[in-house]
Amino acid sequence: MASDGARKQFWKRSNSKLPGSLLRSTAKMPTTPVKAKRVSTFQEFESNTSDAWDAGEDDDELLAMAAESLNSEVVMETANRVLRNHSQRQGRPTLQEGPGLQQKPRPEAELPSPPSGDLRLVKSVSESHTSCPAEELRRLSWSGIPKPVRPMTWKLLSGYLPANVDRRPATLQRKQKEYFAFIEHYYDSRNDEVHQDTYRQIHIDIPRMSPEALILQPKVTEIFERILFIWAIRHPASGYVQGINDLVTPFFVVFICEYIEAEEVDTVDVSGVPAEVLRNIEADTYWCMSKLLDGIQDNYTFAQPGIQMKVKMLEELVSRIDEQVHRHLDQHEVRYLQFAFRWMNNLLMREVPLRCTIRLWDTYQSEPDGFSHFHLYVCAAFLVRWRKEILEEKDFQELLLFLQNLPTAHWDDEDISLLLAEAYRLKFAFADAPNHYKK
Repeated sequence: MASDGARKQFWKRSNSKLPGSLLRSTAKMPTTPVKAKRVSTFQEFESNTSDAWDAGEDDDELLAMAAESLNSEVVMETANRVLRNHSQRQGRPTLQEGPGLQQKPRPEAELPSPPSGDLRLVKSVSESHTSCPAEELRRLSWSGIPKPVRPMTWKLLSGYLPANVDRRPATLQRKQKEYFAFIEHYYDSRNDEVHQDTYRQIHIDIPRMSPEALILQPKVTEIFERILFIWAIRHPASGYVQGINDLVTPFFVVFICEYIEAEEVDTVDVSGVPAEVLRNIEADTYWCMSKLLDGIQDNYTFAQPGIQMKVKMLEELVSRIDEQVHRHLDQHEVRYLQFAFRWMNNLLMREVPLRCTIRLWDTYQSEPDGFSHFHLYVCAAFLVRWRKEILEEKDFQELLLFLQNLPTAHWDDEDISLLLAEAYRLKFAFADAPNHYKK
């Protein structure tokens, strides 16, 4: 019939002429070929509405940065694969964008297969005469970095070392020499009246850190004291603030594991590491921690405005993605600052085991503004992850106690991968929407 033909022709119209269609730029980014497959409903939605918001908004710049540094198709494929594999193992449907994540029982069988980029990442980092482009390194690292190349990869991702292989030895030598010049110049002033309060607070905080097996080693305590004191002296805008001390540990553990065999990162023993190697690791840890803090220093300036703002943004974001959880917390007078302040101050290090923090930081360093902007979405996914338990609690004290002591002691890389996948889906859905923090 003619009417049937007309309807068919109508639906064959070019999507480029319809509102909300994908606007393709003429400059194509290099991508890694992926096997053709049917996209998910969420991907179809994103593809057809990616121009629904005006370009040039402040929030849009963050997504543009991500597009330049990270292949979105690859990351979405990784996120969907993690969620799909998890659902198959648990015998449940794939998680959707609906209200919250379901709690995942700890798997007892096989471990997840390593990311497909592992071998390419090892080759890229280990190759002696070639440089791995920054965007390629980030793309390969997003799904987790193999332990043998993690120390070098973190140094590259943090911006501490140059991509050019030939320049790395000279850079290392220069930066290590510069750090110990700081030690010689500043460290003796730790007992001066102007600095003694700072040093005393550092000295008090370090024994409270975890893991205890690492922190209680005298050599480690001395290294951490020097790193934190020098950083505080050289950054008077914030100085030393509790929480900064935790950020030393992941870098130190990753770098020390290059020289020792440790089954668990919590049981690292530095007694057999040569003094010269420890000196170099101390300097590398200082510079990489400094690079991290450069991006989140407003978290630690007077009154910690960065954290105050991020907690407020988290509250408004959760109210959008899971209104039931948000309303439940509000009805029981639980304020986000009471539990989420620590999530921002310590970057979730007090909420998950150290091994999980290291895996989390693989992705944070692969994301543009990973420790600031992307961390917000991780925290939102982390909170909604416990929606079932949260909604079951009907008492303020029990609810707050649960949120401050979440049962993550047995978490592993699979739990973190699932969390990161959901965080990326949230970011992809909300980061480009100017009103997503507003009711």
